Parts: sequence; C-alpha cells; structure tokens
Amino acid sequence: MARIYTRSGDKGTTSLVYGKRVPKNHLRVEAYGTCDEANSMIGLATSLIELEDWEGKAAFLDQMHRVQTILFHVGAELATPTDKEVYWKLTKKHIDELEEQIDEWDQELEPLKQFILPSGNRPSSALHVARTVIRRAERLTVGLGEEIQNPFVVSYLNRLSDFLFVAARYINKVLGGQELPLHTDV
Repeated sequence: MARIYTRSGDKGTTSLVYGKRVPKNHLRVEAYGTCDEANSMIGLATSLIELEDWEGKAAFLDQMHRVQTILFHVGAELATPTDKEVYWKLTKKHIDELEEQIDEWDQELEPLKQFILPSGNRPSSALHVARTVIRRAERLTVGLGEEIQNPFVVSYLNRLSDFLFVAARYINKVLGGQELPLHTDV
C-alpha cells in the first residue's frame, strides 16, 4: 500500500506536473493551491445543501460537482510547467456553460438595486466565501502572466466568481434566506 506522505516536501519544495520541483511559495503553487481552497469551500457549501430538501437540489448539486471537477482540472493546468503539455484543457465551452447557468438562475432573482453583503443562510455564505477565494486565485493567476499557457484559465476564474455570486443569491432565495444590504447608518 502506498503511503499518503512522501516526505519530499519537507524542505519546502513541491512537484509540479511532470515532476519539476519549485518552492511551495512559488506563485504557480499559490494559484493552484487557491483553486484547491475554493474547491474545498464549494464542497462545504454542497455538504450544507445536502442537508436541505427542495425540488431542484439534485440538479444544483450536479452543477456544483461539474464545476468542482473543472476547477480541479484548472488547478492541474496551473500546476503544469509552461514548457510541458497540459493533460486536460479548459475551453471556451466551459465558460459558456457558466454563463448559461448564471443567466438561468439570474432570471429567478430580483434585480439588485444596491450592494449586498455576503450573508443569508449557511450554504449561501459558504458560496460567497468560495467566490472571494476564486477572486484571489484569479489575481494570483494573472500574476503568472506569460507562464499561463491557456488564455481561457483567467476568463474561467473570472466567470466562476460571477457564477458563485449568483449561485449564492439563488440558493439563498431557494432556501428562504434573506439578502443583507449595506447598513444605512455608517
């Protein structure tokens, strides 16, 4: 049986895809690690949604599972050195899918007339956290500049944060949460 630990990172380095070793604080590692962090937060949100009972739950969870899988592959793209072939490539189709789902959910929501704070119910709040983590992943990825082989990666992360914002609003509505506007007395 293979062990989960290898001890190869004990001196502060890690392997990219194809085995190239880099420091654990390398910007590339920060970018794909942040995608992993967001993926974990989406997982937390879906585990909270699993506890709820509503008609569209299975379809919503299936959509989140697909997004988590794609985000895992985005992390793999970010973990692939520039001079190496990427195993799986993000395409415009993946961005289009996010936009279609955003539009579908957005039709069921009240238009925003003011800023709202991340709030509502637990699943909605977890999705808001995932959204902000994706924004950080996007900023880190942009920092990689020419090291990013696939121009769709930054676009996908940008659209994914929009997707998670609308998903948070949608789940908040479906589960009877209340959107919290900015406080008027500050």
